[in-house]
Amino acid sequence: MKADNSQGVCSISAESNGRRQDWLVCPYRALDDTLVATMTRRLFSVADDEPVAIIPVPTLTGERVKGTLGDGSGTRVFCYFQEKLGGEIGLSRTPASPELSFDITLVELLLSDDGTRLCLGRYGVIELQTTDTHGSYRHAVSALRGALDLHPDDFPAQVAANQEWSGRKVEGPNISNVFKRTFYQVAFKFQVTKRETSVGCVLAIPQPVWDSWQPFLGRPDLHRQADGTWRLLDDQNTDPADWIYVFDIAENPVADGGPAPIEIKLVIGTDAATLSRAALDVAPAKAIENSSGRDVVLASLHGRLRKILPGLLIESAVDPFHLL
Repeated sequence: MKADNSQGVCSISAESNGRRQDWLVCPYRALDDTLVATMTRRLFSVADDEPVAIIPVPTLTGERVKGTLGDGSGTRVFCYFQEKLGGEIGLSRTPASPELSFDITLVELLLSDDGTRLCLGRYGVIELQTTDTHGSYRHAVSALRGALDLHPDDFPAQVAANQEWSGRKVEGPNISNVFKRTFYQVAFKFQVTKRETSVGCVLAIPQPVWDSWQPFLGRPDLHRQADGTWRLLDDQNTDPADWIYVFDIAENPVADGGPAPIEIKLVIGTDAATLSRAALDVAPAKAIENSSGRDVVLASLHGRLRKILPGLLIESAVDPFHLL
């Protein structure tokens, strides 16, 4: 159950990336069966034509699993844990490591050789990161609830005519916080799932969030692979265990009036080392140097001091010709 002040809030429309985009703020909206199935197939190397059953833990029964595994169809069976579906799987805090939880933890279920017992195969992790925003949704939610009470018969028309209701005191995405909070966790989880018992980790993020990450990653080059996926920087790994799925909500709703589908925009194979290199090597280098290769901090110091100490020649002791 979502918090009362955010019930009904799915996305926030903002121009934080220079153009208007719908920033997904509800993680449950991204818990899409098709998206989860696509990422599961990627992690566990399941072909598109191979049958799968992906079962949330609350609906899991031994009879169902044994029946599916033993019916001769060759169906591979996976179950998953999520905050509202069986509870998150996580890592306990130790004196030398932090406490962390996985958004979705998948594990393959297998039958023993004699067909009498269920066995656990390898597990995989999916992180679904939406958007943090500044401020609160409380005022907008309150305004819309009041409008629904007053105008139950023509609520959509009233909202269209009074768009201020849905944006009342709503603030934009907290871009820096999203990256800082997500980057460490993702790099950490990419690393902890690099073991024989795991198939790896997927980070799934909306297109606006990926766009907002570009300055923090040094706007890294993307290289398309033969299979249609992409790699960052000079990474040419042909069999990565870690992936970034960039998705967006389709602009047009489905014909039956249901929710607009989720569309996958980019599938990027990567790892913690490549992602860290982009964030900690490429981006800082681009931040400190301007187009001519000069240190922008040194240039700024030079410009400020020249105003404070007019008439004096100020140069860099490190590079005497740097600012002449």
